[in-house]
Amino acid sequence: MFLTITTTGTPERPATDLGHLLHKHPDKAQAFSTSYGTAHVLYPEADETRCTAALLLEVDAVALVRRGKGRGRGGAPDAALAQYVNDRPYAASSLLAVALSGVFSSAMRGVCRAKPELPAQPRPLHIEIPALPARGGTALVRRLFEPLGWTVAAEPVPLDARFPEWGDSRYVRLTLDCEALTLAEALRHLYVLLPVLDDAKHYWVASDEVDKLLRAGEGWLPGHPEQQLITSRYLTRRWSLTRQALERLELVRLAETDDSDVAELDNAVADETEIEERPAPLAVRRREAITAALAAAGAARVLDLGCGQGQLVQALLKDPRYTEIVGVDVSVRALAIAGRRLKLDRMGERQAARVTLVQGSLVYTDKRLKGYDAAVLSEVIEHLDLPRLPALEYAVFGAARPRTVVVTTPNVEYNVRWEALPAGHVRHGDHRFEWTRAEFRAWADAVAERHGYTVEFTPVGPDDPEVGPPTQMAVFTLKTPPTTTHATTRTTSRAKTGEKEAKAA
Repeated sequence: MFLTITTTGTPERPATDLGHLLHKHPDKAQAFSTSYGTAHVLYPEADETRCTAALLLEVDAVALVRRGKGRGRGGAPDAALAQYVNDRPYAASSLLAVALSGVFSSAMRGVCRAKPELPAQPRPLHIEIPALPARGGTALVRRLFEPLGWTVAAEPVPLDARFPEWGDSRYVRLTLDCEALTLAEALRHLYVLLPVLDDAKHYWVASDEVDKLLRAGEGWLPGHPEQQLITSRYLTRRWSLTRQALERLELVRLAETDDSDVAELDNAVADETEIEERPAPLAVRRREAITAALAAAGAARVLDLGCGQGQLVQALLKDPRYTEIVGVDVSVRALAIAGRRLKLDRMGERQAARVTLVQGSLVYTDKRLKGYDAAVLSEVIEHLDLPRLPALEYAVFGAARPRTVVVTTPNVEYNVRWEALPAGHVRHGDHRFEWTRAEFRAWADAVAERHGYTVEFTPVGPDDPEVGPPTQMAVFTLKTPPTTTHATTRTTSRAKTGEKEAKAA
């Protein structure tokens, strides 16, 4: 992807002031790492009469696709050639917009420490983008840029110049000229309108994207005749976010009309309310859901399988109903950290008698784990390779057989709501898989059927109507042991099958 910004000047106002505004020296070629490639900034020409800064974004298309697949997503990866051979590395899009905001962040904010007076000075600007996707054609390009003071030249790029009968592609060669805009205003226009014209983004749009739009659109978006189209496309047509943005833009317009501050109009709720209603972290909600399930089951003696650093053990110790708590983990280092967290060396004798930390692997049967009221597998199963999951299943449900088993695991469908998580990535580098709600239910139902449990499912965290909750939880309850000889024989046969799998593991 390629973009150039050119300005002209005089001896009194040299064009090389562009270097001060961009915080990039004209005599240097610089490279900057981005999430999806390398951004290069260089100056093809730089003197006091004319200065051009070029931004070249090299997108690593192969790495982009490979990172997007994640690991162990429960199906064969899509190896279609179109994933690797497409327009993303060449046509201006949200990738270029993000690079602009990262590489020229100070210029976009209108900050110049060396010459503080420069950002507020309008200057002649000439911007060229050789390949810009324009879903809506050249007419839409003009409708978006001309109301902002740009003179627009948008030349359609033919599909193939050798075959004019094929017609034009959806790309244009864009040239923008203006005389009365600041560089910060120009960069903010590009930051918003590039992905709007492409009508796509390379990352999932979350609620904080509304704030980004309003910051970049300050001073020009509230009065733009295509405000609704810009807002809808920038927020990838998510109606709830679009409505939120349009309501806030209307508030800005009303404040300007009334010659008052937005805060003076939007004062129905005190500032403290938002702080008080801030949602609890997901880890806290998960522990609350687990302790609620254990309390409902009437458990007193509890296993925390894969206890990690002991956060759940610590929470259970605060409740006197739990008379015995055993934390199990394969990691000696994690157990040492858990011991320090619990202050075992300074714990009173009566309290110390309630808690035990044990080193052990969950894919092997362990006689020490039999006879407990409940066992918890919180964010554990996704750390196992799928072929080893039957061994854990037998060790817990077939051998230990607590009356209640609580299992939590990430809901992969919710991952699209994490803006910081690239598309297709799992939440943690050690996750071997992450399941959809349907996949988790299918596994849990099969486990319950094989080992004589019933199972119920509970969402943990905000239950999104489109993608569900961030964490899914299953609560298994042991059925009354079968009384018929046929049922007993069938259960014994299944237990032996699981035992063989555990030994093989």
